[in-house]
Amino acid sequence: MVTTNDPNKYQSHKSRSHGNGGGHDHDHADAPVERIEHDLDYFQVRVLALAEILKEKGILTTDEMRRAVEDIYSKTPAIGSRVVARSWADPAFKERLLENAAAACDEMEINTSGINHLVALENTEEVHYMVVCTLCSCYPRPLLGQPPTWYKSFPYRSKAVADPRGALKDLGYEVPEDIELRVVDSTADCRYLILPRRPAGTEGWSEEKLTALVTRDSMIGVGNALTPAEFEAGSGALLG
Repeated sequence: MVTTNDPNKYQSHKSRSHGNGGGHDHDHADAPVERIEHDLDYFQVRVLALAEILKEKGILTTDEMRRAVEDIYSKTPAIGSRVVARSWADPAFKERLLENAAAACDEMEINTSGINHLVALENTEEVHYMVVCTLCSCYPRPLLGQPPTWYKSFPYRSKAVADPRGALKDLGYEVPEDIELRVVDSTADCRYLILPRRPAGTEGWSEEKLTALVTRDSMIGVGNALTPAEFEAGSGALLG
């Protein structure tokens, strides 16, 4: 059973708890974390080349590839947002989610069987969690879709461990000094979903309305959920 009182039970030995940042040397620890997005990288091109070879040999069909791609792109942060909003609106569900995240997701007919072990951690006024995969790009794809480019970058993967507050600042977010910052290391065996704090002024909001406040970054722990004012401002900008 998983509880927020003992998250380290399922973390790898590389996971750290940081108050003001740790002292873990790494070649990339001093590099700033940038919100970069780019086209296919070298390894992605190699995957495409391999797929073409499999097609030519009749091992893989174009239709099978299409279905696989459609399945990948059907997974978006909107799925995780629904889970977080349900936890805000239903305290009993949140308790079940923190205890057994996979089972709670099953209640919502969200299949997380592709994750060996899923842990939900709650950000509070005392503790803030942020997620990193120090080895590669382990990420709860069934809930959040594909990881952003910066999440997979060497600067983020190293600086999140060596200087987590600095990494967050690079991404435009600062955790108050009086809040303990805990970095959890996502691995092939264990993935994390962060439950951001519910914004003030949302009392009485419906679950559907709350969903719009939950951002991808807030479920990784590199940002907060949107406030009602931020959401309204963003909606106005889109409409305007």
